Amino acid sequence: MGESDMNAIIDRLEEYFPNVRCELDYKTPFELLVAVILSAQCTDKRVNKVTAELFKKYNTPKDFAQIDPGELEKYIFTAGFYKNKSRHIIAAAQIIMTEYGGDVPSERDELVKLPGVGRKTANVILSEAFKKNAFAVDTHVLRVANRLGVTKSRDPYKVESDVSNRLKEERLGKAHILLVAFGRYICTARNPKCRECPISCFCPAFDMALDKRPRLKNP
Repeated sequence: MGESDMNAIIDRLEEYFPNVRCELDYKTPFELLVAVILSAQCTDKRVNKVTAELFKKYNTPKDFAQIDPGELEKYIFTAGFYKNKSRHIIAAAQIIMTEYGGDVPSERDELVKLPGVGRKTANVILSEAFKKNAFAVDTHVLRVANRLGVTKSRDPYKVESDVSNRLKEERLGKAHILLVAFGRYICTARNPKCRECPISCFCPAFDMALDKRPRLKNP
């Protein structure tokens, strides 16, 4: 798949999901950081329920740097892996306070130094909170990219490279959100909704036997 096809895919997805946005609720870069850490092995819907209550009382790095771990665990218990997530959030908040003056760093190399923050989380924060050109690879993106034939790798770093090299740099952040929405609602892990797929003409995995409509023509 070439650059023109990948950009055409994003064009179609923009038409299909005109109001797409990050589904995590947040108001500040730090709230987004907390939400993304909580989202590991947890749905965005569940995270939003957790943070809706959590952020009423604690929502700054200073708050979380001083919170008792047991108190935080009570708030985030239903998000799963609550002990590890609690430890990571508190440690990240303490580092942000002591080393970054209370501000979430806006560079990838600095973000990935924070506990609980890998490259995917860093790229989400860069793109969403700081509006930088970064492309995050989660399970939805990895699955969709492989089905479309953009990559043949299960390595998130390689997938990030394969997709990014086929997109205009300024489209990377929006492409991530669009591919997540597409993977979440159409190209699902089980029983993908091929009959509803707006980009079936680009998909080598598309099975015409599942869909009686004619394929959309390539632009």
